[in-house]
Amino acid sequence: MIQVENLTKIYGQHVAVDSINFKVEPGEILGFLGPNGAGKSTTMNILTGYISATGGRALINGIDILEEPEEAKRMIGYLPEFPPLYGDMTVTEYLDFVSDIKNIKGADKKKSMEKIMDLVKISDVRGRLIKNLSKGYKQRVGLAQALIGNPRVLILDEPTVGLDPKQIIEIRNLIKQLGKDHTIILSSHILPEVSAVCERVIIINKGKIVASDTPENLSKGLGNSSKLSLRIAGQEKQVLRAIQELQGVKYAEAQGVREPGTIDVIVEADPNVDIRKPLFNAMSRASYPILMMKSMDMTLEDIFLQVTTQEKEVQ
Repeated sequence: MIQVENLTKIYGQHVAVDSINFKVEPGEILGFLGPNGAGKSTTMNILTGYISATGGRALINGIDILEEPEEAKRMIGYLPEFPPLYGDMTVTEYLDFVSDIKNIKGADKKKSMEKIMDLVKISDVRGRLIKNLSKGYKQRVGLAQALIGNPRVLILDEPTVGLDPKQIIEIRNLIKQLGKDHTIILSSHILPEVSAVCERVIIINKGKIVASDTPENLSKGLGNSSKLSLRIAGQEKQVLRAIQELQGVKYAEAQGVREPGTIDVIVEADPNVDIRKPLFNAMSRASYPILMMKSMDMTLEDIFLQVTTQEKEVQ
């Protein structure tokens, strides 16, 4: 649905985007991450046709955004970090105005507006001036304008910035719902949000793509070992001795007592060793019941910091 080929943007002597390549498949929700100044917003502005590229090209459903901007933009809904709202308009007036810009007319316009207002849950404020709405409602109105015309692609830049936790969850659930019918690129600094919503993640740093995969695969690929957090019913010394005797265990470390008669332990295995079954069998033979076992794979924050730090070191 979206294809980026050798995309480059240069401002004077500064290379903002450096020959990047990626694809977004139909119906995919892609997380687009990077530190400030990495080239995220520049890339998204090129994809929406807001600015032109210095080199390379961006295709929306096979249509070059630079060569056929009007045709390509019909397939794009864009929510900037700061939605382009007119405070002195009511919600209905604003969406009517956006519909006119997008050439949605007649009965289709009213039907589309009603459907979108219901979807993003702003029907109850349709008659209110936008300047009097809360931050959460303003963000929903911004999302509503991006949905006018039923575009096949949604590009969302920091869609939950400034929202409270309840509003973040509501917008997150809405994005998941929209992902059933739209291809979505989501840029966010809230990494748990990206991990919860996106099927694949691209991390950009210094204008270059430094990682691209599912959060799960990135965690496995970048982690040099497998870590487990366990709660085991037994005495600390005996439990640790039994674990440390297992082949493939790199180290085992007690984390204290959080439940009477148990010990919490962190176990790290050698690279590419799945220690779970041997660990379970060993504890069973020793009559030390495992009450909790969970993976400690790298979080998206860990991945983000590792790949951007590595890129700095290389440079």
